[in-house]
Amino acid sequence: MIARKLKEFLDQHQVKYVTITHSPAYTAQEVAASAHVPGRDMAKTVIIKLGDQFAMAVLPANRKVVLHDLVELTGVEDVRFATEEEFASRFPDCEVGAMPPFGNLYGMDVYVAPALAASEYIAFNAGSHTEVIRMPYADFARLVQPRVASFTT
Repeated sequence: MIARKLKEFLDQHQVKYVTITHSPAYTAQEVAASAHVPGRDMAKTVIIKLGDQFAMAVLPANRKVVLHDLVELTGVEDVRFATEEEFASRFPDCEVGAMPPFGNLYGMDVYVAPALAASEYIAFNAGSHTEVIRMPYADFARLVQPRVASFTT
């Protein structure tokens, strides 16, 4: 089921989106394959800790986060991947590991890889391991106002 907070937000802003239902999948690459979305177009949301703050790194499913690049980008020395135990309670309407990249709904800054920002569409987990939302990247950028930056390999 789509995260309630996300669905209400998209509908309130009259965003056109498509929901893709797929068999249960847990990694971004598996989700992309199950939903028939190219890995380069499927966004994965990685929760990171910048000091004592949570943030989202949003990147193509076929890429990996380079933490040192986020240190340079943010100026925060203590940058690491957050554990599921640390962030699960921040997403009460989502299955763990299926958070949508809407940090603005969850009190987090969002960093997006340039490869996604250059795409016409963005696809991402909708809060469950069986649904993906695909929508115009321009609408995502307008609503989330992410910081586009290089932090992937």
